[in-house]
Formats: sequence, C-alpha cells, structure tokens
Amino acid sequence: MSTLRVPQQVPPASEDCEQLKKAFKGWGTNEDLIISILGHRNAAQRKVIRQTYAEAYGEDLLKELEKELTSDFERSILLWTLDPAECDAFLANEATKKWTKSNQVLAEIACSRSSHELLLARQAYHSRYKKSLEEDVAHHTTGDFRKLLAPLVSSYRYEGDEVNLTLAKSEAKLLHQKISDKAYNDEDIIRILATRSKAQINATLNHYKNEFGNDINKDLKADPKDEYLAILRATIKCLVRPEKYFEKSLRLAINKRGTDEGALSRVVTTRAEVDMKLIKEQYHKRNSVTLDQAIKKDTTGDYEKMLLALVGHEDA
Repeated sequence: MSTLRVPQQVPPASEDCEQLKKAFKGWGTNEDLIISILGHRNAAQRKVIRQTYAEAYGEDLLKELEKELTSDFERSILLWTLDPAECDAFLANEATKKWTKSNQVLAEIACSRSSHELLLARQAYHSRYKKSLEEDVAHHTTGDFRKLLAPLVSSYRYEGDEVNLTLAKSEAKLLHQKISDKAYNDEDIIRILATRSKAQINATLNHYKNEFGNDINKDLKADPKDEYLAILRATIKCLVRPEKYFEKSLRLAINKRGTDEGALSRVVTTRAEVDMKLIKEQYHKRNSVTLDQAIKKDTTGDYEKMLLALVGHEDA
C-alpha cells in the first residue's frame, strides 16, 4: 500500500551519494536535488545510501542534512532518512520526554506497527539511548496512562489470522460490562488490548458491535474531554483501523488554525511506505478534497515538495 514513486531504474548508491555531496556544495544547498533522490528511494535503498555515504566521505549523511537544512523540511527529511525502526525509536523518545496526557504517539507506535516492527523499534531504542523504551515510558507517564502504555509498548502479539470465536464472544461481553460500569482502567480491558492479536481483537470488537449495538469507540466517548478515554480510543483505532486513525491525525494537523507540522511530518514519513494509499482514500472520502490538495494549500516550498513526493503526487 506504498505510494512512494521509486524510479524503475534506480542509479547505484554511489551515484546517489555523489549527487547528494554535490547538493551540499557551492552557494546554498540544492534542496530539489536532495528531494529528487531521497524522496524517491525506499527504506532499503536509503539505508544503503547512508552506509555508502559514510564509507565514501567519512561523514554521517544525517549530520550533513542537519547542517544544511532547516525547520520542517529538515525534520521531514531526517525522519525519512532514518531507518524505520530508528525513526520509531526517535519519535517514541521524543514523546516520552515531552509527554503530556494528550500525546498519543506512544500508543500510535505500539499499536499500528507489527510485532516485529515494534520489537525492532525497541532494539533501536536500546542502541540509541542506552536504556529501554519500556523503562522510559514507565518513568515519564503516570496513573492510568502508565497502566495502559507500559504493557502496550512491551507487547509482542501473535500475528496470525486465527481467531477464537468463543473467546471473542466472552471478551466482548467482558469489555461491555467494564465499559458500562465506567471501569475504563480495568486490568481486563488493558490485558485484552495489550496482549491479544489484532485479528482476535477485531473479532471481539465486531462481536461487541453486533451484540450491544454500538461501536466500542462510541461507548468510550462518554466524556469527550477525558484524555485517558481519547488514548484508549486511539489504541483501538490503531489496532484495527490504522488508516482511520492516521486520516484523523492528518485532518487535525492540517485543519487547525495553524498547521501542526510535527504531526503532518510524522504521519507522512512513517506511513508513506505502509498504508498511505488507504489513508489517502480515507482522507478524500472524509474531507472531499484530496490529501495532495490539502498539503498544497497548507504548506510551501521545499517542505511541500518533500511531502508531495512521499504521498506519491504525480508531479513530485
């Protein structure tokens, strides 16, 4: 479901590195050249470019980019050039350090990635920060948020499609009972969301809707201002319908009075090679303008060009 436009004939990494080196030379940086290369290479190709650049010039490409670029364009390029697991580790670390109750990035990373991707992110976290993601989450979060987020980031779910329907029925009933009692922080709710496979949770939530008439997230909207309930709904959306969660993130990022570039860059760079096609369809359906149009209207310059390249815009 990637929207990334990678040319059929990709030049060797050594050639890409020469071009990137050229982009940094002379008066001013050639941003268009950087976008034309990095904005059109997949994760494996970008990794080879970084390795080749270090071998050829004895310099870290990320540090060079950091030195040459600025603001939102710099951030989008850096997030994109990082290995996906390193990028997740970086975003998770940032989220723990700047943690507020309305910050949903930790739930987003824990629940929208596959078990293997989350494991790789946790390993990258060890390498990069010399401590574990779990300990940072436990240290920086409090109360019910810690109770939910610590097991979510520690999870290693079964990834298969097998579903136990008897279990789905009994756990749907259990969830309904706890939610009816407003026991939103109950350990059974957290246990189900943090340990069951996505296929199993999907079956449970389908049964919940059939049996009790409401989508579970509707029942979790009892108090729209409750930030714990908001993170619980985000957790569920990321587990079963991530494209809906990311569409909403983009809608909120773009439709605010001022654009939330942090959220816009994060969603575009982390989903471009995953499910951007689905997110774009969802966005168009929900907002009656395309994501490309919304980005063009709300951003400018090199930042706009980079985002359009990643969402697979025809001319980018």
